[in-house]
Amino acid sequence: MQFPEMKSSVRFFHSPKQFLPLFNRTHFLSRQFPQFSRQFHSTTLRLCSAGESQTVPPVWSIYGSSIANGVPESSGNVNSQSSSDFEKPQVKKKTNLGLGDLVGTRKKGKANRTNWVCSDCGYTDGQWWGMCRACESVGTMKRYSAGESDEGPVVQRTWLPQKPEEVQPVRLLEVNKGMKQLDWRIPLSGLFGNEVARVLGGGLVPGSLVLIGGDPGVGKSTLLLQMAAIIADVHDLGEPSPVVYVSGEESVEQIGNRADRMMIATEELFLYSSTDIEDIVEKVQPLSPRALIIDSIQTVYLRGVAGSAGGLMQVKECTSALLRFAKKTNIPVLLAGHVTKSGDIAGPRVLEHIVDAVLYMEGEKFSSYRLLRSVKNRFGSTDELGVFEMSQLGLQAVSNPSKIFLSEQHSDSEFLAGLAVAVIMDGSRSFLIEIQALCVSGSTVSRHVNGIQASRADMIISVLMKQAGLKLQENAIFLNVVSGVALTETAGDLAVAAAICSSFLEFPIPNGIAFIGEIGLGGELRMVSRMEKRVSTVAKLGYRKCIVPKSAEKSVATLGFEQMEFIGCKNLKEVINVVFTTP
Repeated sequence: MQFPEMKSSVRFFHSPKQFLPLFNRTHFLSRQFPQFSRQFHSTTLRLCSAGESQTVPPVWSIYGSSIANGVPESSGNVNSQSSSDFEKPQVKKKTNLGLGDLVGTRKKGKANRTNWVCSDCGYTDGQWWGMCRACESVGTMKRYSAGESDEGPVVQRTWLPQKPEEVQPVRLLEVNKGMKQLDWRIPLSGLFGNEVARVLGGGLVPGSLVLIGGDPGVGKSTLLLQMAAIIADVHDLGEPSPVVYVSGEESVEQIGNRADRMMIATEELFLYSSTDIEDIVEKVQPLSPRALIIDSIQTVYLRGVAGSAGGLMQVKECTSALLRFAKKTNIPVLLAGHVTKSGDIAGPRVLEHIVDAVLYMEGEKFSSYRLLRSVKNRFGSTDELGVFEMSQLGLQAVSNPSKIFLSEQHSDSEFLAGLAVAVIMDGSRSFLIEIQALCVSGSTVSRHVNGIQASRADMIISVLMKQAGLKLQENAIFLNVVSGVALTETAGDLAVAAAICSSFLEFPIPNGIAFIGEIGLGGELRMVSRMEKRVSTVAKLGYRKCIVPKSAEKSVATLGFEQMEFIGCKNLKEVINVVFTTP
């Protein structure tokens, strides 16, 4: 637009009498002044006089002032309307946050959103597929519709005691004032209790929410029932400390029968069978228990939440409700959780983020031993491991875990060729495991490993051929770790190489020899972490010799184990000359 044209256009709009007719339905600014409307599409004009300065001026556009301000237009001429027709609609401001602001409400009349959720892994998709695109399971996609409630919030939380006026920010120094860290946790006594306490970081923290997962039949319910009996037997407070065990899968009589078989006769252990979270909390609060146990989180539900028990929304909201209950009452809550085919906790992934600690119970199908690991712990280390043995009386703590992974000790024999003992660490505990190797010439299978990383095994075999001079090219090599343990750290490299040499040379390794060390690509032996802890475990189990890297020989010799002989080697050739020679 040229300057004279703009000047004349502005002069035309100078008078309100000429301006107001433009807002009529029959007049369109874009028709009369197309260039002007493109350049001044969102100009703010003041339509009120000096005496009407209290009203808010509207924002007009080529689509009309009513649309710009969100007010519906009337059918008459704008000249007959008052100035209040151009005011902005009054918006009511909220002064306080209600329950709906914290929980979230859904608008009435909004269409329900339908999702398809995998019942095995919890994968969510917007449309149906014949199989789950995450875990590839067929027929597991279930329809899930987020239901609406016309009564307000979807989740009702009024049954939880809420007193906002009593909750105020507290100084850090005042929180820890007068608190003894040693007496803060709930102790777990006995050999069984010590194993569980080690995994939890020293004991059960008051007000914590602990989730225990594991395969069906691995012993989750047995573990929780024994923990309940131990906590109820603690009399450090000088008064009874009741513990409530709630099951949504078993009746009270069935739980009592299992407790009788395990010879549990604790007076302060209360049993209850229910699946309603509100009912459970109402029944538990008058008892003021020392701990609350829910078996399991997939069987309970919360009224007001869409979906059935075990659904994604139900599991999430029930866990959140129990978390608030634990924090408000300072009562620790222990949950049992189901797992999927892939070994993850069933339900949404956020479930593991809500809780304070996540423990996994592992065990082979045909083995009586159970391992309790911590994968998340806000109050302790996640490197600890508890070892138990399932018996008729329940879970028993294993004082010497290394006996699980070691075979029977026999005299030196040709049938024991290919066996070597490695020392590994799992958390703060050290174990002795047995590595088995078999070299067969003329086999159609080139290589097979079980319990060892395939890439690591290939590297060790290649180093033996290149640096040690073993002719392994025409041999099929089989490697196995006893008892199904997975060897993940490099400290077992030397034992793997020794087992292969023993089988290839058909020379049994003498009893009482352990191997500690990492192998490099040049055939050299390298140091590994926590040598003192590993050597101490070897000495306690009665081993007479230990093959270690040359760089660690002096440091371990000063530990005071006079009954042991530490042999330091620089490379694999020295190991072969020391171990596989006839005295």
